[in-house]
Amino acid sequence: MAETSFDLIVIGAGPGGYVAAIRGAQLGMNVAIVEREHLGGICLNWGCIPTKAMLRTSEVFHLMHRAKEFGLKADNIGYDLDAVVKRSRGIAAQLSGGIGHLMKKNKIAVFMGVATLPTQGKVSVKTDKGVQELTAKNIVLATGARARELPGLEADGDLVWTYKTALTPPRMPKKLLVIGSGAIGIEFASFYNTLGADTTVVEVMDRVLPVEDEEISAFAKKSFEKQGMKIMQKAMVKKLDRAKGKVTAHIEIGGKTETHEFDTVISAVGIVGNVEDLGLEKLGVKVDRTHVVTDEFCRTGIDGLYAIGDIAGAPWLAHKASHEGVMVADLIAGKHAHPVKPETIAGCTYCNPQVASVGYTEAKAKELGYDIKVGRFPFIGNGKAIALGEAEGLVKTIFDAKTGELLGAHMIGAEVTEMIQGYVIGRQLETTEEDLMNTVFPHPTLSEMMHESVLDAYDRVIHM
Repeated sequence: MAETSFDLIVIGAGPGGYVAAIRGAQLGMNVAIVEREHLGGICLNWGCIPTKAMLRTSEVFHLMHRAKEFGLKADNIGYDLDAVVKRSRGIAAQLSGGIGHLMKKNKIAVFMGVATLPTQGKVSVKTDKGVQELTAKNIVLATGARARELPGLEADGDLVWTYKTALTPPRMPKKLLVIGSGAIGIEFASFYNTLGADTTVVEVMDRVLPVEDEEISAFAKKSFEKQGMKIMQKAMVKKLDRAKGKVTAHIEIGGKTETHEFDTVISAVGIVGNVEDLGLEKLGVKVDRTHVVTDEFCRTGIDGLYAIGDIAGAPWLAHKASHEGVMVADLIAGKHAHPVKPETIAGCTYCNPQVASVGYTEAKAKELGYDIKVGRFPFIGNGKAIALGEAEGLVKTIFDAKTGELLGAHMIGAEVTEMIQGYVIGRQLETTEEDLMNTVFPHPTLSEMMHESVLDAYDRVIHM
């Protein structure tokens, strides 16, 4: 008979849940984890990892078409969509298997089934073998989120897709509509557009990538349009008329409604938390717009019950979920825990060009009352960027003019998703402009632009 009493039970084995479980085990707790579908959650199986595998394919495909620029020859360039998907799914499966190994290594009991919370401190797990009752003093909710579906725009897996179908497409779209230009929407738009789909993106806000700095959004829009995308801002898809092999989209823009025909639609209009059927209402857990309300330490207000990751609200990022998982495990173990601050978490979008940011946008810093200094440096002024053939991009930094505190950093261009961590560390260490100016950046690297952007904020830029 499997053990049923634990120090910690984690519900959900995504990047928040499995990390919380591992950290709990490291701290000497007897830990169980409950997962209804697959270890690694959406991120590893249907999100972060498989999308990056597919985007890497489109990146290589794009570079192959530029072979002549590099003195190379590449003829009859093409792709096998089934093979592209197979590679992506294989990578996801490999990593999901790796999570299983980590569970065994850390002696974490894994229960594959659907969890509910009948009473405080108890978890009921419905498996294919029946129902198992578990108990624990501490329970962590890490059930994640799923794609939001709007009335009339629901996915059908044929003409209208969510991210899951977009990752395992039944065909290559010829004329594609992407609804929503957040990270998910713009990444799929970038992938399919690069492979040749005639792509239109509709965004209800006044700019693409609306959470990013306005200057970065404008740069991105120009780049996407240069690649052949059609961008419709301040627009809304009101209705989809579906027929055999085609969808007619009724798009409201500028006070008028236009109709456009597509063969495929990808809906990427946000996410909703997986809060249903857990028994949260009965326990008295407060839920606001499909997300569990918590304090800065992810406590729900119910003794011994925590919520982390997407179910606990924005930012909806895997690395935020993982860090919250560690924090909660430390808190339960009685260790000094540091709350996760949203403004210190980087956001990365893996479109072409890549976009990355941390901290406040220029507009937000001004709204908060800061007197600011802003620095910029373009990729065209960097030797490594030119050598790579990636001279389109921008690094932007924002400082508190009074204290020199780094308030925000925003980038667009090649490999910025890797570079942003330098500024993330800077913010965590409460770095000032003087610290960054006195740091020696290696040459030739893209990271030198980070240095130059700081220098530019204080009228000391060298290479521009």
